Amino acid sequence: MRPPPAAAAPASRLNDHLIARSTPSFKKVALPVKIATWNVNSIRQREGHVLSWLERNQPDILLLQEIKCETAAFPAQAFAKLGYQAEAVGQKAYNGVAVLSRVPFEVTQRTLPGLPPDDAQARYIEIRALNTIIGNLYLPNGNSGGEAGYAYKLGWMEHLAQHAASLLAAGEDLILAGDYNVCPTEEDYAPGALPPEDALLRPETRARFRSLLWLGLTDAVRAMRPSGQIYTFWDYQAGAWPRDRGLRIDHALLSSRMAERLIEALPDRMERDQPQPSDHVPVIISFEP
Repeated sequence: MRPPPAAAAPASRLNDHLIARSTPSFKKVALPVKIATWNVNSIRQREGHVLSWLERNQPDILLLQEIKCETAAFPAQAFAKLGYQAEAVGQKAYNGVAVLSRVPFEVTQRTLPGLPPDDAQARYIEIRALNTIIGNLYLPNGNSGGEAGYAYKLGWMEHLAQHAASLLAAGEDLILAGDYNVCPTEEDYAPGALPPEDALLRPETRARFRSLLWLGLTDAVRAMRPSGQIYTFWDYQAGAWPRDRGLRIDHALLSSRMAERLIEALPDRMERDQPQPSDHVPVIISFEP
């Protein structure tokens, strides 16, 4: 006699079994660290742009240059509503830098070490966050003030190199990002966009930039895309944006360990297409956590 057929498992038990087999076990995956740099060309005029961009992109840290306001006038509360703590070094109507961060940080410098004590130009702020020193810089343009203005640019770059060398010698992980006002190579500006005597192109300027690379720093964007025309700035004049006559002058230089963790580095070009935009776009750098 055949044994009676086994009783069918209750539907609920069958479903549980199927779910157990078909449902993957999820691991908590750490997201990449995202740091961005952006010359906003006046935070008063571009506050809404920055808020909207933060909501869309949600970087961990955003470095701003040319905020063009005094420190106390920086709209920190607006960014606090999105979870970003702000620190700014400003001056009236010109220059100015700021940090927006949703991760804990401490300010380590509010001016570039080595500059004369009476140098009042607000061009540098440095923080320690995520076990990394992050310098936010707005390097002098060098085209105004004649040869004295250009000498100031070169001197500023020399102090930057000395400070970077000191940090690297101390074994710090380092990111130096911002508006360098340097087109490092011929591929970094559209043909005819600047005259050869422009301070952004002069051989002495490029030599100072190379001296930073010779310290062992890596140009993040060129590490990902070694060649080709990539721009971060388009002038408001002469149809530079629709004609794509741009410059690559916003850079992020990385110490060796940060370069090893680099995932991507690329300008957010479409921000230049917004109404009343900055003439610069954000550059986003992503790292393995």
